[in-house]
Amino acid sequence: MTLSTPEMTRAVTIGALRLMDQMSMACVTEMRLSNGRRSDIMAISEKGELWIIEVKSCRADFESDGKWHEYRPFCDRFFFAVNEIFPTELLPLDAGLIISDQFGGALVRPAPEHKLAPARRKALTLKLARAAAQRFTQLHALKDADATLFNS
Repeated sequence: MTLSTPEMTRAVTIGALRLMDQMSMACVTEMRLSNGRRSDIMAISEKGELWIIEVKSCRADFESDGKWHEYRPFCDRFFFAVNEIFPTELLPLDAGLIISDQFGGALVRPAPEHKLAPARRKALTLKLARAAAQRFTQLHALKDADATLFNS
């Protein structure tokens, strides 16, 4: 069975998220950055290292998107996550590589480290924490629409 592009994107994303969870990385998807771009996955390690993972579903998806290099200033490490049939020779060697599907993923090539400046790290860490907390609050509200969210 062949997956559609949206289904493939979802499968690769789920696999990358499962891998990040196994690596004790906490993640937020679709996080807006201060340059107006939106990262597919932003992950933070237990030590505070920030990763961005750009999900690519197919060759056309990669070739039509030249903005991925604009994510590098917002992370310590930058990765592409693709499926096993993606032509990985298209991907730059100075980015990490994750191969994933809906069942999980593997970190095939580590990403070089590009340490963030302390002020940017703090701003991004706060933004990630706030995004995660806001999403949790929204999920809680959906789960229990009659509950009062802000009771002590």
